[in-house]
Amino acid sequence: MTIPLPVFRLLLVLAALLLAGTPLRAQNIVVMVNGDPITDFDIEQRSKLDQLTTQKTPSRQEVINELIDDRVKMKEGKKYGVDPGVSDINQSYDGMAQRMRISSDQLTKTLEVKGVRPETLKSRMKAEMVWTSLVRGRFKEKLLVGEKDVAQAVQAQTGDKLQIEGTEYKMQPIVLIVPRGSSQAFLETRHKEAEQYRSRVGSCEEANSLFRSTPNATIRDTVTKTTAELPEALRKVLDDTPIGHLTAPEMTKAGIEMVVLCSRKPTMIDTPKKREVREKMYQEKYEKTQKAYLEDLRKAAMIEYRNR
Repeated sequence: MTIPLPVFRLLLVLAALLLAGTPLRAQNIVVMVNGDPITDFDIEQRSKLDQLTTQKTPSRQEVINELIDDRVKMKEGKKYGVDPGVSDINQSYDGMAQRMRISSDQLTKTLEVKGVRPETLKSRMKAEMVWTSLVRGRFKEKLLVGEKDVAQAVQAQTGDKLQIEGTEYKMQPIVLIVPRGSSQAFLETRHKEAEQYRSRVGSCEEANSLFRSTPNATIRDTVTKTTAELPEALRKVLDDTPIGHLTAPEMTKAGIEMVVLCSRKPTMIDTPKKREVREKMYQEKYEKTQKAYLEDLRKAAMIEYRNR
């Protein structure tokens, strides 16, 4: 029996859908967003993903709104050339698995057990990546948080008046190795050597050249500290030390230690409390900005409901 060509084509489509494991009923288009369809299957998948990640069951309309937002964000991203590639998405997916202390394959299996396709999560991740890039890129100046505003906010919360400006010190620790159990005479000899080195060094470059080639001595990588991170006694020593010179030798468990001061310059003081307040203020600005941005995009979008 000869099968008419249109029927044959339909059978091929049906077979492809069945092989893909996609229920035919799930292909019903529910919403068109700027010409991009949202189907029953999309809604079902996002609903399962939301349940898995939030441990709550969202309403159907909440899920539809999420998907509409994603479509709107993706279109805006393409308008500005923000379109993460497959490798970027996979890297983000792998990063999520690492934070969960599992492999990417284990994350995929976890999703599949719950009936969620990995592509569903990757699609949501892509929309989030696009949106974050758009908001931070387009509203960079608007999202800036001033240091004075941060200091005032901290003072309002704690009652403490914070110093806004401080000093940033860049330095390299130096150790003249003294073996455990060394005699007092040996210690005194090493101490004299340290004083001789102090008279010879006039810059960090000279210190590196000297101590990287000196036996039983080591110079460590550059360390950067601010006023808020150093005890007052050490701050005074560094303030009294000329740039490029060594601090007075001090006996420690490691040996005779000194510090070569590479630079000393004014900076904005940072503290854990200030960082916490700054991040909170930035997040508040970000949320307010992205919400207004998304509302404007949704108003301008062509959203057509077809079948609820």
